[in-house]
Amino acid sequence: MRFETYPFEKLTRLLEGITPPAELAPMALTIGEPQFPTPQFILDEFAARAGELRYYPKSGGEEFLHTAQRAFVARRFGVTLSKDQLIPTFGTREVLFNLPQYLLFDKTYPVMAFPNPFYQIYEGAAIASRARIIHLPLLPESGFKPVIDEHELAACDLVILNSPSNPTAAVMTLDELCEWARLSAKYGFILINDECYSEIYSTTPPPSLLEAAKAIGNDRFENILVLNSISKRSNAPGLRSGFVAGDASILAGYRQYRTYVGAAIPLPLQHAAAVAWSDESHVAKAREAYRENFVIAEEILGVAPSLATFYLWLFVNDDLEAAKKLYQEANLKVLPGSFLGRNKAGEGYVRLALVYEPARTREALTRFASVMKGIA
Repeated sequence: MRFETYPFEKLTRLLEGITPPAELAPMALTIGEPQFPTPQFILDEFAARAGELRYYPKSGGEEFLHTAQRAFVARRFGVTLSKDQLIPTFGTREVLFNLPQYLLFDKTYPVMAFPNPFYQIYEGAAIASRARIIHLPLLPESGFKPVIDEHELAACDLVILNSPSNPTAAVMTLDELCEWARLSAKYGFILINDECYSEIYSTTPPPSLLEAAKAIGNDRFENILVLNSISKRSNAPGLRSGFVAGDASILAGYRQYRTYVGAAIPLPLQHAAAVAWSDESHVAKAREAYRENFVIAEEILGVAPSLATFYLWLFVNDDLEAAKKLYQEANLKVLPGSFLGRNKAGEGYVRLALVYEPARTREALTRFASVMKGIA
């Protein structure tokens, strides 16, 4: 089993031998890890429940976490889920890796499609599943939304979408998600939307694939699944709290599979996650901070705010040269787009994660603009 080198390892190799200016403090806009403090009420709940580390957690999650996550889905998307339509998970990265392996295990020649460029776990899951990969191009002329080729989709067993998108920050409309849901029904492939950035948006809340399924009359979410996570919305990636929701018939078998995986969530983390999923005020504050960062980006770089996520996807002509130059001249790390795609997808772009407080964001983007002006 051979996996592609992870993007951050590629960046380390790219920058080897370059000495950045020592007078400038190092700054990195590479990783999508919120740098704002985790809200105190979440930390307080975690501390109060620390004694429960002495208990084994249930692999399927506790009822209080189920309830909080289903309430979030109802409150945010207007979709009521039964208990068998949602599984709390240890974040979503583990699900994105092991769920395709579970779904494709019995396929003799599995076929899996996902966007290109992409979050690399999708590719890793396909490799681990022995799946033939179909890339769904994310092109500027299509607004960086996955291009539909029905001839290719007819052969698919599993399709993963990612809206809002990492790395491009594009957001699919409800109508566009409905079209994908119809294609799933037409060709019988399982359709997953990775919705981990759904709560970080500028003005309009992005829709869920669950809403699209209901809109086309698929009230039981047949072959439809979504994933979401607390990491971005609550500045708490270390809580490792996510869920997969949708088709109960798929989740029944996957729930049993997970008893063997060993990815149960420690009870103190479940309690802290439950209070976080149940509160919206702290999420509104986080969105406001990211909005401020996008205002700064518009002021310094002249780019419009992203509709969702905290990423900027910027064209720089030569992404590898730009990354090296930014490190060499400004002690600033950015992620080349070509590290996030295959077959030249992402080439010429860089991804910037605006995850710091406004003062640091301003400093980083000022350095970025100065260097890019010099190589334009």
